Amino acid sequence: MVEAQCLVWLPVDHRLLGAQGRQMPYVVVGDKYARAVKHGAQAQPVLFPMADPARIGELLAVVDGVMLTGSPSNIHPSHFDEVVADLDLPLDPARDALTLALVRACVDAGVPLLGLCRGFQEINVAMGGSLHQQVQNLPGMMDHREPEGQPPDVMYARRHAVHLEPDSVFARWAGGTQAQVNSLHSQGVNRLAPGLRALGRAPDGLVEAFAVEGAQAFAYAVQWHPEWDFGSGGLDGAIFAAFGESCRVRRQARLDPATCGNKKDPWRT
Repeated sequence: MVEAQCLVWLPVDHRLLGAQGRQMPYVVVGDKYARAVKHGAQAQPVLFPMADPARIGELLAVVDGVMLTGSPSNIHPSHFDEVVADLDLPLDPARDALTLALVRACVDAGVPLLGLCRGFQEINVAMGGSLHQQVQNLPGMMDHREPEGQPPDVMYARRHAVHLEPDSVFARWAGGTQAQVNSLHSQGVNRLAPGLRALGRAPDGLVEAFAVEGAQAFAYAVQWHPEWDFGSGGLDGAIFAAFGESCRVRRQARLDPATCGNKKDPWRT
């Protein structure tokens, strides 16, 4: 008998798709995120289209982890008390309404949580932090955006180093205090939220990895896109392997708490 896999909730994006003048609303998730959960974390990705933020607790009760994906859209700056700097950039208020509440619910309930790119930013904002809307326009900061008009393998190529805290799980996963990562974002951490610990930074000092301090389960996030190359091993593969391990501990406790005993999440912060 094949053992049932852990269930990992991937919140959806809300987009208008189709030819101009004939667009229709869709809820979508990127294939690469689902594949990384399926094969990197050895878990089954699940979607809850039209999930009601008021009923997050009911949905968390049937999953073993949550992964907040990247997205073409940005978090609406009103969530950190700013106005929109670039009206041409896509926004997704429906996703904001769900994920910002979902972050807090995961931490409170001890549900394993992994944030990637937009998801990294969502955790920071949900916990009370703020974002730079256009990092590339700040003095002394790098341009972290992907090259325009290039194929995906060029867009997602590793572009800069991330310097990892020596005592961090990221340094353990990377086998050292430095790793090369890809970079596809214009927003970035401005004020790091209380309760988050920076564990990795870009050469310009921008926070690129953090942990939710004191979390009962895996609660880490990165600004880059480890889902793109998780199969090559190294830091990116280790992130998904550790997330999956945490989800399996959660599944055992959720489905059969009597046999779980005192087993702790090995990646709790």
